[in-house]
Amino acid sequence: MQKYRLLRERAASVAPGIDFAEAPDIGNGVLALAHHPDYIRQVSAGELSDKEQKRIGFPWSPGMVERSRRASGATIAACRAAFEDGVAVNLAGGTHHAHASHGEGFCVFNDAAIASRLMQAERRASRVAIVDLDVHQGNGTAEILARDDSVFTLSLHGERNYPFEKAVSDLDVGLPDDVGDAAYLEALTSALATLFACFDPQLIIFLAGADPHEGDRLGRMKLTFEGLAQRDRMVLEAARQRRIPVAISMAGGYGRDIDDTIRVHLQTIAIAAEYAAHWTMPPAMLATPTR
Repeated sequence: MQKYRLLRERAASVAPGIDFAEAPDIGNGVLALAHHPDYIRQVSAGELSDKEQKRIGFPWSPGMVERSRRASGATIAACRAAFEDGVAVNLAGGTHHAHASHGEGFCVFNDAAIASRLMQAERRASRVAIVDLDVHQGNGTAEILARDDSVFTLSLHGERNYPFEKAVSDLDVGLPDDVGDAAYLEALTSALATLFACFDPQLIIFLAGADPHEGDRLGRMKLTFEGLAQRDRMVLEAARQRRIPVAISMAGGYGRDIDDTIRVHLQTIAIAAEYAAHWTMPPAMLATPTR
């Protein structure tokens, strides 16, 4: 949890005037928008088997349950804030390996899938795009939303990295080990063009993982700080041009030097703050929820 503590401590230094809000807890009914009730009950009651806990990657505890609920609550809050401010950030989140009926890869509940469906239920957006730029494929997100044409799932990830058996997103772009800035950004440009050519989202949930960075222990990519800054600007600029609100979650980051991971995340926050400061939402979007 050191990463999240450091992010919270340093975020104001890169985005003066940033408004912090406590991550809200969410109830079982909201979790059930993306997860099976039996799984929610097992997690909440501490009934996960040793095998299931091992698959998640850390042991059950009441604190684990609260953190997992609040991580999803924070992405929900970021989505709601994005409809007012254009861009908003969850300092955690990006738990894209959580499936409908099990967790894995350090992910318990799938915040992007839950938030997408809640924004639809609240009639804020009928069409949502999840742009997953964590280095690992969002297999849980793809599985949960596989038959949901109202949510477009895009994943740009390491083809030979975890998960080794990939799910099927609406658009998967698998990249080779050691890919650098130029090839990555070219692939992202093409992926975003494909997304907007075939889908018209009213909200984007952007998983801005730090793990494509060249200093990441698990990423196996070679993106620089500048390359990742260009990545973030590309997503936000594409959204700004189309007046689509963006909710950002930090997703993964496992730097050999934790300061590198923090630097990538802080860079994302700073760029998001720049865009939020100059964002203009259409009056109709501010006045009435999308139906």
